[in-house]
Amino acid sequence: MTHELDDLIARLQEETRLVETLHEVGRALAADLDLPRIVRTACDAATSLTGAAFGSFFYNVYDMNGESYFLYVLSGVPQSVFEGFPMPRNTKVFDPTFQGEGVIRMHDVRADPRYGHNPPYHGMPEGHLDVRSYLAVPVVSPSGEVLGGFFFGHPEPGMFTVRHEQLASGVAAQAAVAMDNARLYQRHRDAAVELQRSLLSPLPHVPKVRHAWRYYPAHGIDVGGDWVDLIPIDDGRVALVVGDVMGKGIQAAAVMGQMRTAVRALAVSHMSPGEILRQSAVVLRAADKARLVTCCLAVYDADAQTLTWANAGQLPMLLDVAGGPYRFLDDGAGPPLGVVDYNYVEHKVHFPPGARLLLYTDGLVERRDRAIDAGMGVLKALWQGTRDLADLDAVADRLIAELVDVRAHEDDIALLVVTTG
Repeated sequence: MTHELDDLIARLQEETRLVETLHEVGRALAADLDLPRIVRTACDAATSLTGAAFGSFFYNVYDMNGESYFLYVLSGVPQSVFEGFPMPRNTKVFDPTFQGEGVIRMHDVRADPRYGHNPPYHGMPEGHLDVRSYLAVPVVSPSGEVLGGFFFGHPEPGMFTVRHEQLASGVAAQAAVAMDNARLYQRHRDAAVELQRSLLSPLPHVPKVRHAWRYYPAHGIDVGGDWVDLIPIDDGRVALVVGDVMGKGIQAAAVMGQMRTAVRALAVSHMSPGEILRQSAVVLRAADKARLVTCCLAVYDADAQTLTWANAGQLPMLLDVAGGPYRFLDDGAGPPLGVVDYNYVEHKVHFPPGARLLLYTDGLVERRDRAIDAGMGVLKALWQGTRDLADLDAVADRLIAELVDVRAHEDDIALLVVTTG
């Protein structure tokens, strides 16, 4: 009796562990929008839950012949064990899974009549992982699309049970929803990135002014509305602009396009920087009353060797004049565009040939693990260290490389480096 009770308690504890694991996996998958990470999490969990020697996920992609499936992730063994082997094809063993016909569980795949009929190998290629026990579960999206399949193997026969089918199917169902959400999210993000990049046309070449600019959309979240611009006004004068539309997604990118167009039109009408910002705020309120935009606009006059600017809530530009100190032009910024009707104060500074100016958005200096003031301090030191770099593209690249992980940054980044002479 005691033995039976102990056995029952052990089974209940194991069942509790499995249920908790499924719950944790489901919660992790539901919170993720990164497709490779989703598949990795699901494959690792299902491989562990089924006791498989290895597990894999193959994405359902069709070639011109209607049968190309590439390996997405592998669990339990190194990825290198699949190198040199072709991807699975529409054989009688694999086809039911890729067609979404249901779970396939084999006591011994080698003894199954569907095994070994396809040339050139007629079974497993020499050197392939030894597979006897076989379990395959299709991953089907809520819309009914077969996204691919999980495949599990073990070198010993009879290792998979009905319970393993249920566990793998549970993970596959959770993965399908998460993958569908991630793909939808990625399509939305790609559309926003494409829209923003289409609106950020290349900057023109202007006599006596050299420049380099960079734009990186946010990673892992919707893109925003950051932009930089360089606008020829007339002989010897050029407007330099950096702006950031608050908010994310396609709407923010669209507002950015409207604001960039408005600022360009106002700049060539020979308005002063402060008046350009005030009139831009009028345009913004007409386009999107709920949206705020930060923007800094400077006009460089080559003949007068001056830089005149006004700032609407944007981080201060960084100035470098030979023989003078490196300094932020933080003489005072007005509120973001769209807050109130505001007369923006203008400032002027000497800007001789050889002077450098950096305009940037907050994504360059702001991080979760570092206060924005600290980031600006790092930027100033890096900016000072680039004085001897004549190539402005090299300057821009160094600032990005030192300040940002472009694979994982959480905000858009836009910057414009300018020098004169």
